[in-house]
Amino acid sequence: MMNWKTDISEGKVLCLICEELHDLEEVQCRRCSASISQRKPSSISQTWAYVLAATLFLIPANLMPMMVVTSMGTDEGSTIMEGVIYFLAHKEYGLGLIIFVASVAVPIFKLSVIYFLLLIIAFKQKEKAKLGLKLFHIIHCIGKWSMLDIFVVALMVSMVQFQGLATIQTGAAAISFCGAVIFTIIASEKFDPRLMFDK
Repeated sequence: MMNWKTDISEGKVLCLICEELHDLEEVQCRRCSASISQRKPSSISQTWAYVLAATLFLIPANLMPMMVVTSMGTDEGSTIMEGVIYFLAHKEYGLGLIIFVASVAVPIFKLSVIYFLLLIIAFKQKEKAKLGLKLFHIIHCIGKWSMLDIFVVALMVSMVQFQGLATIQTGAAAISFCGAVIFTIIASEKFDPRLMFDK
């Protein structure tokens, strides 16, 4: 069994903003004036709520049309995967890869990691806490690229309309996808990784 020294075991409080260490009775950081507590209040329940909401939003985001193309008076919608297949079939490998990574691989990876972190706490798997912490930092690093797919769709809309070839509009999946991304970001922000090291 691994034994970790934590702020709780040492009777201290760590400021998550500037990493200044304080005595237990202090509620405000001396250095940056941020509110401090040993753990984020209701971290686990809020993380569960937001990650479940993100999962529910991700389902229609992958089943409903992300783009609706109007050409010769005909509307044709395509899902994310249909868009990926379309670009690969037309040898636009870079664009297809970007959409696949940003819209499918990264969101599923982030949600899987957050579920994994929550299960570490639920089943008290402290020996996996260091791995969980590394994964937590990874999803924080890639979080800023989460809206890349929406930017690609917006860029395509402007390019196609500028060339007058057809009209492209974002489909209903774009709203669901944005919801999934936002709830995933909030879930990772609500999660307190220090809980993985607590007894």
